[in-house]
Amino acid sequence: MADKKYLICIDSDGCAMDTMNSKHNRCFGPYLIREWGLENWETSILKRWNEVNLYTLTRGINRFQGLYRALEEVAEKYTPIDGLEDLRQWVENTPELSNDSLEREIAKTDSHILKKALAWSETVNKGVEALEEREKRPFPGVRESLAYARDFAELAVVSSANRQAVLDEWGAHGLMGYMDAVMAQDAGSKARCIRELAKKGYDRDRILMVGDALGDYKAAQENGVFFYPILACREAESWQEFREEGGPRFRDGDYGGAYQKEVLEAFMDNLK
Repeated sequence: MADKKYLICIDSDGCAMDTMNSKHNRCFGPYLIREWGLENWETSILKRWNEVNLYTLTRGINRFQGLYRALEEVAEKYTPIDGLEDLRQWVENTPELSNDSLEREIAKTDSHILKKALAWSETVNKGVEALEEREKRPFPGVRESLAYARDFAELAVVSSANRQAVLDEWGAHGLMGYMDAVMAQDAGSKARCIRELAKKGYDRDRILMVGDALGDYKAAQENGVFFYPILACREAESWQEFREEGGPRFRDGDYGGAYQKEVLEAFMDNLK
């Protein structure tokens, strides 16, 4: 049985850590252009990459899902992409969207596009690691929120980001001391991570997923647990409300019903 009766799962990029925009603007999109030689259409492709990954309901999708979507659109609008079907098959069928899983598939298939996808992903990881510390900070209010929640709940990072990047970024700002577990890209989907953490013995109405993207909400929904949204471009305000209303309601058993509906509506409206 869990030492505490409550579990709060917290996403990293774009939720706790103000890293999402810089990673996409500086690494994900530009390295896609470079890897596939798409400089002729760079402006429009990067604009679309950011729409899909930052500002609409697909915000926060796994990097390889985002890559496939982007290359599919490139093939439709600009230029053919060799081997796109191989990438689609892997993205749709692999149980684990990670570099390790991709390496195993490459060992079996020797697929050229999968090799390029891995090279892109590894370059992204190096680029993210090289970002300046000022581009990898927690949002205002995160530290205070973790300290508050720690008093009554066990806390876990649940992220689709690279595990080492999560450990480095949270560790650099002294946030790991608040956390009881870290579940990242290598642990599988966010839904699977929540499911594994729940096995410690928490009641489902005492588990809360805090996130900024539709995938976070779906992971909570799949496990029958509550969801608290951190609104894009309103992160500090969202964390303040978590401390003042969302967290207390969750602790006191008054989170479901009208309040859960209210914050979900605000979340959906924010990403239209």
